[in-house]
Amino acid sequence: MAFRFIHTADLHLDSPLHSLALRNGDLAEMIGDATRQALVAIVDLCIDEQVDALIIAGDLYDGDQTSMKTARFLASQMQRLNEAGIATFIIRGNHDALSRITQELILPPSVTVFGGRAHCVDITKDGLALSIHGLSFAKPQAPESLLEKYHRPTPDAVNIGIMHTSLSGAPGHDPYAPCKLSDLQGWGFDYWALGHIHVRTEYAGDRVVVMPGMPQGRDINEAGEKTVTLVTVNADQSLRIEERTTSTAQFERVPVDMSSAETWREAADLIEAEISGAREQTRSQHLVARLRLTGATPLSWRLRRDRDLLLAETEQRAESLGNTWIEKIDLATTAPVSKPVGSATADPVLELGELMRGDIIQQHGVRQIVQDLVKELRDDLPPEARGFSGNNEDEFEALVDQLLSEGSEDMLARLKANAPEVD
Repeated sequence: MAFRFIHTADLHLDSPLHSLALRNGDLAEMIGDATRQALVAIVDLCIDEQVDALIIAGDLYDGDQTSMKTARFLASQMQRLNEAGIATFIIRGNHDALSRITQELILPPSVTVFGGRAHCVDITKDGLALSIHGLSFAKPQAPESLLEKYHRPTPDAVNIGIMHTSLSGAPGHDPYAPCKLSDLQGWGFDYWALGHIHVRTEYAGDRVVVMPGMPQGRDINEAGEKTVTLVTVNADQSLRIEERTTSTAQFERVPVDMSSAETWREAADLIEAEISGAREQTRSQHLVARLRLTGATPLSWRLRRDRDLLLAETEQRAESLGNTWIEKIDLATTAPVSKPVGSATADPVLELGELMRGDIIQQHGVRQIVQDLVKELRDDLPPEARGFSGNNEDEFEALVDQLLSEGSEDMLARLKANAPEVD
């Protein structure tokens, strides 16, 4: 008989969703509950697959302000696993290191929460010996590798290590318990169940090292289908790795080329077609789409001027597809190129637009003004809200480029809306 377990991490229960709440209360409510529904889906999967264990490699909670409602919810899910004879192994990561709920909540005896000192749990199933090793963050920061604190492999057993680590670093993730992949693979464990980086990766090497990614995305920067990892340890100690979908809501960026749209209905039909295609490819229950409209179209001015009507029309059509939400519409369309300056039919507003794109917005003084405005706004915000300006100089400059481009297009749209038609 094989030993089978589900490996997951980074559920981030009780994550705040302020940006979604500002745009769409119903969407924010759905996404706010999605991390809990992901845990329910994981427990359902454990029971349906009749696995022997569930491994959660850190950041079960998003912080130390976990509500008692969430605590009761977690206890009920752990009890479901306990009643099914499924063991649960949990370590604390950087987000839930200080969570009093993790430390004080009375959980069923089938749940092991590893502490700040590494230890291992030995299991034997039908003659197959396994040792499960774990170590929790004692505090939110772990600037040095934790690997040397783990026990060495148990002889004649399949050794499974659980660690929350940034490895050698990843974009968008601060370094936590950093260590080299080669060091992990050289430690002698057969399987490393990692957590912290939100993108799933199976690392190549003689030993199996898996970062499962998060089981539920929380915003557009965590787009795509989210999964957990199902591991089968065979009687000969070989491993088989599989993915299983768990995300209730799936964020996706959906591009829409508006070049062929000449009427409002044609624009709406193009958008609906792209959303419908994305919906068909989405295996999660809900699709949460961010649309990016591009291309040269005579509707560019109107799309910008009436973006509220565009959003309402798009949301209505998305709703008709079922379980489909519009998170945001990014407008990157342009007006068709005007006729040469001096011709009888040249459009002065279009000509102004070309001048702005080519010369005005590239002037150092204009760019400096926008940079100063962004910095002033950023510095007035609390630390947790300053991420909009980027995490480095390149991201900041990219934001300035976007503001210059979109701001000039919005201004031209207003001019076009009020300008008389040129024959």
